[in-house]
Amino acid sequence: MTQDTLVRPVAQSPPPPPRRRRTPSFRRQGGAAHVFLLPFLLGLVLITAVPLLASLYLSFTDYDLLHDPELVGLDNFRRMVEDERFWASVGVTLWYVLVSVPLQLGFALLLAVLLDKGMRGLALYRSAFYLPSLLGSSVAVAILWRQLFGHEGLVNSLLGWFGVEGESWLQNPDTALSTLVVLNVWTFGSPMIIFLAGLRQIPEELYEAARVDGAGRVRQFWSVTVPLLTPIVFFNLVLQTIGAFQAFTQAHIISGGQGGPLDSTLFYTLYLYQQGFQSFNMGYASAMAWVLLLVIALVTAGHFLLSRYWVFYGDER
Repeated sequence: MTQDTLVRPVAQSPPPPPRRRRTPSFRRQGGAAHVFLLPFLLGLVLITAVPLLASLYLSFTDYDLLHDPELVGLDNFRRMVEDERFWASVGVTLWYVLVSVPLQLGFALLLAVLLDKGMRGLALYRSAFYLPSLLGSSVAVAILWRQLFGHEGLVNSLLGWFGVEGESWLQNPDTALSTLVVLNVWTFGSPMIIFLAGLRQIPEELYEAARVDGAGRVRQFWSVTVPLLTPIVFFNLVLQTIGAFQAFTQAHIISGGQGGPLDSTLFYTLYLYQQGFQSFNMGYASAMAWVLLLVIALVTAGHFLLSRYWVFYGDER
């Protein structure tokens, strides 16, 4: 046997089949996601971003809707410093925020604690108490409120049964703003539902341990409920503060769009509306809008900075 016959040829493996070019699944999914996001993105750009930038430009102009905008630099912002009605609206708005928001949150928390006891018909009570939050900023409720606190309204009729002579609550500068505060407190349903959800997340074992240590109901509330509920309080505080700064419909309807009597209900947003759509000072109104935006941003940032000192989360040690 020769050497050539001993050498066997090495079998060669067949070449791999050509790969098909496939579109990656994430690209297909990304394309579908962009299609679904397109309406939102168009709305964000055309309805929010473009008007926002336009108002920023108009805040540096003198614009009356009839003529082309004329650049005036910082004149609109300097005008605010000398505008007495501007500062009156600032004072009214700050008083409204500082008084109505704590009262609303306190009342909402009180009712949430009462409803958390597991009474019968809880779903019905929750729906009934939540209803004012849906209607509180509507025109119909503002008109109803004007009828309730009018000179011949229901409030004075009830006081008359007890021999108390009522007054025209909405025509008295000392009480007109208080009626709007009561209206805002009446819309406690939304924070109440959120408080109730937070109360349901507190473990019952903590209350049992507190009772073993001799803590009464009041002590349990301040030592167990309130600390564990501070994240919910913070969330409601931020939302309701922003909403109070933006309050408009109630004051506009009750005062007839004038902020009276004697500017006692002249909210900042109402004065902004008067400047923009009654006096056609769109440049000045745009400047006021940006000042309001900055104030809300600063107040919200302040809430977040201060929250580290009084808000306690469950994962903290």
